[in-house]
Amino acid sequence: MITLKEVSSKKELKAFVKFPFKLYKDSKYWTPPIISQELKTFDKNENPVFKDAEARLFLAFKGKELVGRIAAIINWLEVKNQDQKKMRFGWFDFIDDLEVSQTLLDKVEEIGKVNNLEYTEGPVGFSNLDKVGVVTEGYDTITPMITWYNHPYYIKHYEAADYHIEKAYCESKFPFENVKPEFFYKAQELIKRRYSLTALKFTKTEEVMPYVDKMFDLFNKSYASLSSFVEITDIQKEYFKKKFISFVNPEYIKFVIDKDNELVGFAIVMPGFAKALQKAKGKLFPVGFSHILRAKKNSKDVIFYLIGIHPDYQNKGVHAVIFNEYYNTFTEKGIETCYRTPELEDNVAIHKIWKHFDPIVYRRRKTYRKELV
Repeated sequence: MITLKEVSSKKELKAFVKFPFKLYKDSKYWTPPIISQELKTFDKNENPVFKDAEARLFLAFKGKELVGRIAAIINWLEVKNQDQKKMRFGWFDFIDDLEVSQTLLDKVEEIGKVNNLEYTEGPVGFSNLDKVGVVTEGYDTITPMITWYNHPYYIKHYEAADYHIEKAYCESKFPFENVKPEFFYKAQELIKRRYSLTALKFTKTEEVMPYVDKMFDLFNKSYASLSSFVEITDIQKEYFKKKFISFVNPEYIKFVIDKDNELVGFAIVMPGFAKALQKAKGKLFPVGFSHILRAKKNSKDVIFYLIGIHPDYQNKGVHAVIFNEYYNTFTEKGIETCYRTPELEDNVAIHKIWKHFDPIVYRRRKTYRKELV
């Protein structure tokens, strides 16, 4: 008999956050989150997403044993402004027991119907900057800190619950030695002259901050045409500044501006923190923070987290300016492997950007959907 308990206390929230630590304790490929950060994600006083969204968290028990969890999410900006009557769900983990996963999904579907929503989709977070997708291929590679990992048995649980593939994502990588500057050096010099563009270099985080709001504005513009895109609000910008920018080496942030000091392109690359986070085991203290700082300084892996080009400058080669800047930085740092975050398989434009580097797809993931009406 499976029973559900809605999270209503700090103790239950901590149990919700820590459940995967038990489920994946023997996995070499799961990357644990920082527990304190995960707790803040669901703190309505910390995370401004709750001004436009709501989440109900549930724990599944088999007797007294915790065997699963799920977050049932409604993003009202998406529902009301975009007329996407979607019931989201994420942070969906469970033992290999169909009754457990079905009971959790039943609760999500029930909430969706009560709110007159038309379908469910998951696993997803609150917005486009959250983790997305269940792994369907490529279980034998360590996961970056900004993606979810799951056991292979998850797929049969979605299928058994009558869920169908909604979106397909791929993750790719390439050795830095694949990057040949002749593909972009001359082009980027020409492009900078033709459009009066300048590449900005940073050595301190405080130098980046004056441009971050413009970066999120450009993020909204450059990704608006993608399916299920939800705009980042002004109050969320402040939150993401605190959450992400401090994790990023300032020299890994590249901005391109025009003659009027307006941002036309940006990219954010993060060091590979996965192995450091495995050593930290979810805790910053007493030693977790030192592992993370060491990785920030010395990691030979980098992850392309975000890249965006203003719509007026797309297909004009601005990415060549960005890549040239990264080539110089990565050469100095001795970077060995470049990874890309999950990208929609049908996002042809983004795949064309990387074609000269001969990337290899090493993991695929999907979101799943079920109609409620």
